[in-house]
Amino acid sequence: MLPEDDRWELIDILMKSLRSKPALMNKYKGIASSLVGIAKIDAPAPTDEEVKSILETRLLQK
Repeated sequence: MLPEDDRWELIDILMKSLRSKPALMNKYKGIASSLVGIAKIDAPAPTDEEVKSILETRLLQK
């Protein structure tokens, strides 16, 4: 086991390395905020039949 002073030094080094990296939460918030409103359009929502047709077309493409 490391001496107490060495353990504190290790903790300090680890904390500094974590502070120097950008926070992941900010990254994800940026992505989420860029997606806000992506599905909003001026046209009305598709009908159930239109959605079925879109899904069938997509499945055929795969």
